[in-house]
Amino acid sequence: MLQKIIVLVLLNFVSCEKEAKKPHKKANYASYHTEAKALCRKEKFNEDFYFLVDLSVHSGKNRFYVYDLKTNKLLAENLATHGSCDALAVNETKWQKAKFSNIDNSHCSSKGKYKIGKRAASSWGIGIKYWLHGLESTNSNAENRVVVLHSWSAVDNKEIYPKYSPLSWGCPAVSDDFIELLDAKLQKAKKPVLLWIVG
Repeated sequence: MLQKIIVLVLLNFVSCEKEAKKPHKKANYASYHTEAKALCRKEKFNEDFYFLVDLSVHSGKNRFYVYDLKTNKLLAENLATHGSCDALAVNETKWQKAKFSNIDNSHCSSKGKYKIGKRAASSWGIGIKYWLHGLESTNSNAENRVVVLHSWSAVDNKEIYPKYSPLSWGCPAVSDDFIELLDAKLQKAKKPVLLWIVG
């Protein structure tokens, strides 16, 4: 009887482990890419690539995508934080889904399309940030809220699922290594680059 119980416990543990390591099935982003391409052409943005951040994806999985608009291929992907909305719970022990707001001091993420603005100094990560200018009613207050693209040493450079990334004050913060990749691309871009947060 004891052996049966031990076997059942071990089987349950193995099945839980398999579930935890189950790969995330990527959503079909084709409609986003098509819309992004049209917007970049119309607004005279960079037409080579854009950034898509899907905050509906678990924060321990890659959800910041660099997409090539010329070849229709994914160039890079990595982790990104979402806003805490002043949650008291630490995100390390419980998955907190992203909530959205455009209100000052909400510390929430904001959905929508952004124009990536000027490169500036930051007190976070490797010391640089890019200003984000919201293009929609859902994110029009981004600049006043100082919702920017920056790195944070607390963000891992690879998937950590089933663990979670830390919570931010609304910024889509990435790892120090990943911001270096983004920074290199942004500095070469001769036109504004589109960043689109969905969720």
